[in-house]
Amino acid sequence: MSVKEALQLAEDQGLDLVEISPNAEPPVCKILDYGKYKYEMQKKAAEARKKQKTVELKEIKLRPTIEEHDFSIKMKSAVSFLQSGDKVKVTMRFRGREMMHQEIANKVFDRVKQELEPFGKIETAPSFEGRQMIMVIAGK
Repeated sequence: MSVKEALQLAEDQGLDLVEISPNAEPPVCKILDYGKYKYEMQKKAAEARKKQKTVELKEIKLRPTIEEHDFSIKMKSAVSFLQSGDKVKVTMRFRGREMMHQEIANKVFDRVKQELEPFGKIETAPSFEGRQMIMVIAGK
């Protein structure tokens, strides 16, 4: 139907001619109340935002000389973060002369990788930022 006819038909009914899909050939239009249509679209967008899960970045702080029990507790919390859909940032802070023994830190990070491999993949490899070493792991 021509645009003129559609506009006349919409005006006769006291409604609006709304273009639904402009990229289609020919463009698709509907005769409806534009205010009501706009309201429905806002409601759909709000509902979609409500269902959306935001991924948070949880941080776990380690030390190069971490004890076995402390390490296992940190890994349990990291696993729970990954299973709930969040990313985990593993930070290792160095104090004083600990910077001289980075091989110890690398061993700890290798253990972290082994523990968390079934639950997530490494997004950012271990790297230095000042006096701390950082690695980010995302859930599978």
